[in-house]
Amino acid sequence: MTKLLIDIIGWVGSFEVILAYAMISYHKTTAKSLTYQLLNLTGGAFLIVNTIYYGAFPSTAINAVWLVIATVAIYNIFKNKEKNYNDK
Repeated sequence: MTKLLIDIIGWVGSFEVILAYAMISYHKTTAKSLTYQLLNLTGGAFLIVNTIYYGAFPSTAINAVWLVIATVAIYNIFKNKEKNYNDK
């Protein structure tokens, strides 16, 4: 049962990262989009769970970096929204 759950988490994470990439590639969103960054954040987190379980540590490392990048981007999105709100 645990293996199945880990596999599902990994597939969902893969789908989210690919969806985010497709959205950017086909100009359906921008890098400043919260949806885009949240797909990267949750996709990266789900892939970390999967790769740690399977001992694929190089993939874990790249997804950890992916997660940090998405986290900083989300922080900046909220920071800029707050700044724009306070400027009004």
